[in-house]
Amino acid sequence: MTRLAKILAPAGLMVAAGLAMPAHAQVDGKIATLDMPGVFVGTDALRNSNEQIRTQYAQQIDLLRTRSQEQQTVLAKYDKNGDKNIDDAEMAAMKKTPDNTKYEALEKEIVSLGNQVDGAGMFAVEQIAVQYRSALDDVVKREQIKAIIDPKSLMFAAPEADITAKVIAALNLRVPAVGVIPPAGWQPTNQVAQLYQQIQQRLLLLAQMAQQQQQQAGQAQAQPVPADPNAPAGR
Repeated sequence: MTRLAKILAPAGLMVAAGLAMPAHAQVDGKIATLDMPGVFVGTDALRNSNEQIRTQYAQQIDLLRTRSQEQQTVLAKYDKNGDKNIDDAEMAAMKKTPDNTKYEALEKEIVSLGNQVDGAGMFAVEQIAVQYRSALDDVVKREQIKAIIDPKSLMFAAPEADITAKVIAALNLRVPAVGVIPPAGWQPTNQVAQLYQQIQQRLLLLAQMAQQQQQQAGQAQAQPVPADPNAPAGR
């Protein structure tokens, strides 16, 4: 078992135990719910690390955006039906042209740049994960919790059962900040990579929700105010 697997296993076992309990089982003690990806997303360390990555890896991020646009331009030439998708036949046609060499070179550079940026993010996540178990133990002992259940497995749970915010607070005390430049030769474990992907998916979902809220707010402001039928008529 790898290092992070050992770090995350205790919480995972508690969640699994909760899922395995039959409906009539009784737990002698307090039951809580915990959103593990939400814990990491809510930490000061992760929020600050994302800002550091945007600053320290700005060149890679800008170049990644540019190379991705160049790659899309190459692909667009072979989108014969204009559906903005490249099917197998269109891709096969491109492979027979000099554009394929350019496309593959761009793909190689994109992967390299993406690995640098994602590697910085995974390195930050790993440092937070090292203290996750201890932070969770702090809350479990203080709240005298006997079982933790993944909220996605429940039809209903009272809001006060959720200890996510409490674990975030405990983790903030243990890990106020992290670095974003991995040492030479560092490689993420599979567990860190999986956790990083879960966190990125959650951040993307939150960004999409925020964008939708902004759009709805803009549409509401753009709506004309209906005239008041009881208002006095002008001359």
